[in-house]
Amino acid sequence: MTNFWDELESYLHFLRILGVNALPKTKNIKRFLELDLTPPPKSLDDIYVEIKDCKRCKLSRMRNNIVLGDGPENARLMFVGEAPGRDEDLEGKPFVGRAGKLLDQMLAAIDIKRSEVYITNVVKCRPPGNRNPEPDEIEACLPYLTKQIKLIRPAIICTLGLIAAQTVLATQSPLAELRGKIHEVDGIKVVVTYHPAFLLRFPVNKRKAFEDLKLLKKLYDELGN
Repeated sequence: MTNFWDELESYLHFLRILGVNALPKTKNIKRFLELDLTPPPKSLDDIYVEIKDCKRCKLSRMRNNIVLGDGPENARLMFVGEAPGRDEDLEGKPFVGRAGKLLDQMLAAIDIKRSEVYITNVVKCRPPGNRNPEPDEIEACLPYLTKQIKLIRPAIICTLGLIAAQTVLATQSPLAELRGKIHEVDGIKVVVTYHPAFLLRFPVNKRKAFEDLKLLKKLYDELGN
């Protein structure tokens, strides 16, 4: 009897010959990671070359800079926020404004250096007025986020804010239901917490965020050196 996995491998090889690189088309990042058949990019520079002239959505018409991400390619911990803000759009780097300074403080509180983590956002261009990214904008950027995850292959992802959590975990559940748990996507552990910008507006939630960070720190320490 033919082995199922041998048959599947043969079928996927056949699809590659036909030029089919992903099956099926999906808006779900979890399914992107599981079903994308293309090899990971060789470097973050390769992703930037691909994205630097991106016009996949309307955000391209008003950006100053694409904000791909920041941090080492071998990072074991990745933070995923929602979208660049004004300062990030001007500098071309994620989390450099007030929310970024609070993120630095959050990392320092659990003794993790920013230089050892990779930080990015769901969408790479600033939405006007710092509004939430819209579904078509998220869909347009999902392939880039997928490539970043496939290249870096972090052991842990920490999502910052509701949109990041729902995008990475492919869920519509509210943040209250997602926090305080260890999720998993394609073998990567996922911890959910508030976006630093939200904490700046509603500092009463900082205590809850610190509980999330302690869970994150526990997972990170378990990785060892």
